[in-house]
Amino acid sequence: MGITDMASSATGFAFGAARNAWSLFLSDGIAPPHRTPSVIVGDGPHRTLRRFGPEHAGDPVLLVTPLAAPSSCYDLMPDQSVVQYLVDLGRSVYVLDYGPMSYDDRDLGFEVWIDDIVPEAIHRVSELSGSREVDLVAWSLGGTVGLLTAAAHPELPIRSIAAFGTPIDYAQIPLVALARVAGRYVGAPVLAGLSRLLGGIPAPIVQLGYRATALERELMRPWFIACNITDADRLARMESVDRFQAGMFGYPGRLFHEMGMRLTVANDLASGKARFAGRTIDLAAVTVPVLALAGTEDVLAPIPAVAAITEVLPNAAVRFTTAPGSHLGLLTGPAARTTSWVHLAQFLDDPHEAPRDPARGDEPAIRESQSGTWAP
Repeated sequence: MGITDMASSATGFAFGAARNAWSLFLSDGIAPPHRTPSVIVGDGPHRTLRRFGPEHAGDPVLLVTPLAAPSSCYDLMPDQSVVQYLVDLGRSVYVLDYGPMSYDDRDLGFEVWIDDIVPEAIHRVSELSGSREVDLVAWSLGGTVGLLTAAAHPELPIRSIAAFGTPIDYAQIPLVALARVAGRYVGAPVLAGLSRLLGGIPAPIVQLGYRATALERELMRPWFIACNITDADRLARMESVDRFQAGMFGYPGRLFHEMGMRLTVANDLASGKARFAGRTIDLAAVTVPVLALAGTEDVLAPIPAVAAITEVLPNAAVRFTTAPGSHLGLLTGPAARTTSWVHLAQFLDDPHEAPRDPARGDEPAIRESQSGTWAP
């Protein structure tokens, strides 16, 4: 390489670095926020239902958003969009969006989602799809809501449930071990006090807490930017995650109290029965096929916490599998298209069929246990 070529390369590097730095720190960002076009087909308090893709496409899929998360988790970037992937598969794709929570929502508990919001969305999607059964796809706490809804209302037109990073056994989550111990002694009065004072957990605290679970990412952020200052694509992916985190909502007071005391401290789901508002929901009532995916680097829903699902659904065919990624990365990271999304596509194609592993002579990659669930 001659001096002229070296000078030209250095100039291009400097120009690219300066342009990206300007966009990142002084302008509107590396890339504009992504939104796949959609149409609102249902609306109401905390229940906006959007359709993506053609009006009359294939079998319906309802993406159930986790509580406190924006629905953008399913649509981060053009090449990291679960909704676009499912549309490209020919499915009729719908997303349920709850929107922000306020002090007025402090008395909302899990039953509002289990008995009202999610069932209403399922019925609406089925109606818009010619009374077909609906495949539920959910991430994190959205999977919890989907499972509990199916258990509480087995009459709903649900074809299957796919849950990304949904913890079942909270005792297997090291990140909440201290909170579980403290919760046994002071959890109830502390959470009740927060509910009375703040109406719940405000959005800024939720956002801060989520960032704290990826502390290494936050600490290494300056170094990441410096190392990738000329790589607009990698910086744009970083931005999309930042925008998602900044868009997280708060938790209603009573619902957060139930999350803390029933799911985390009492570890209800690991027993197969959840207790909310004086009632017990038995996961044994779930009879539709279930796919549970766990991320290999997920600290919020580690593999053992997710794998416990194979023990609590005795009347459902359950596929459990792992894929690379953190909590969000499992759902929509750069590698998801060739890993977790492939598992999802195979499952949706035929939820009742065991997946095949060509490396083992096309034999089923998982086997049916004596309880009737699919286990590793």
